[in-house]
Amino acid sequence: MSFGQDFLQGFFTPDGLKDYAHAAKTFRTNGYELSPRTKFLFHVFFNINTGQIPALQNVFGNGDVASVGLMVKTAQLPTYTVSIDTMNQYNRKRLVQSKIQYNPVQIVFNDDQGDLIRNMWYNYFSYYYKDPSQKYQGNPTTNGTIGALQTLQNGFGYNTRDTYSGDRQVNDWGYIGESYNDGTKNIGAGKDGGKPPFFRDITIYGLSQKKYASYTLINPLIKDWQHDTYDYSQGNGIMTNTMTIEYETVKYGQGAVGGATPSNTVVGFADPAHYDTVKSALARPGATATVFGQGGLIDAIEGTFDDLALLADGKGGVQNVLGAIQQAGTAYQTFKGKNLRSIVDQEARQASKDILRAQLPGAVRVAVNTANGMLFPKPPVR
Repeated sequence: MSFGQDFLQGFFTPDGLKDYAHAAKTFRTNGYELSPRTKFLFHVFFNINTGQIPALQNVFGNGDVASVGLMVKTAQLPTYTVSIDTMNQYNRKRLVQSKIQYNPVQIVFNDDQGDLIRNMWYNYFSYYYKDPSQKYQGNPTTNGTIGALQTLQNGFGYNTRDTYSGDRQVNDWGYIGESYNDGTKNIGAGKDGGKPPFFRDITIYGLSQKKYASYTLINPLIKDWQHDTYDYSQGNGIMTNTMTIEYETVKYGQGAVGGATPSNTVVGFADPAHYDTVKSALARPGATATVFGQGGLIDAIEGTFDDLALLADGKGGVQNVLGAIQQAGTAYQTFKGKNLRSIVDQEARQASKDILRAQLPGAVRVAVNTANGMLFPKPPVR
């Protein structure tokens, strides 16, 4: 094909998919609102019923209820199965819904060396079933029991054949029903006793862009519990506990994660007992060797002038004086010995490349981690 034919074909042929502008416009628009959620950003809160079961307050004290969710390795979201019947309307097929089935959910825990998860299972086990409350060979139960359960001083003779014995001392095994004595009595306005649920609910939070999407499983019960398998051949293996639960229904929620106190909206999340709340040094204005970028020279100048402006208006205090000195000093230490003109030229060239690639220029900031995803343009240095 000649050069002229090549030129005409390229000139008259419609544009095709040339670069990633389509993906950028789809997934970066409005603060990345259409971008997929990542699987590893999630939090789980187990609402253990310590209010109605006072004995659990001693077991899960000092923030252990919130710590249970930190041991979650994987959390399956709820799934549903709808029963649909096919009817015959004068040989026309019609679909009719009859009911919805809430399918079981599986949650996998890391088997921690503090026995937090194992203790949670044991107390659930001993709360609903009498088997673990019976002593064996005079040894006490591992973690104690909940409720008015019968235990023998000398232990039960598990190894004795007592099928036809007339003086069998223990007959209570298996599930503990909602009897007055076995449950936590005098609960509720009616003082009707009974057995409150061990879990009031379990909430799984998906986190993204300082927002959350939650799934709350109401009145869950453990259907299946599996301890892991020890294996000499797995030198890098991690022990886990797998729990399968059933639940009565699901409640959905969404919203913004609180800035100062995230646990107000995402219960148990960002507890200072387990989370580092100290800001990174790179987040401090002037700590990054950039002019237009985040934490760079422009941010340091703006922050310093903001603190000084508050002092001039009589609205600031000692913290503003210290803030202005700290930001100015940090910027001085960061840019000391560096060629400022070279940094500006390099960022200007990068901004030109971004413009040619249909990206935002370097002087424009997108707050991708804010709830509203607003754009904040920054003036260039003259």
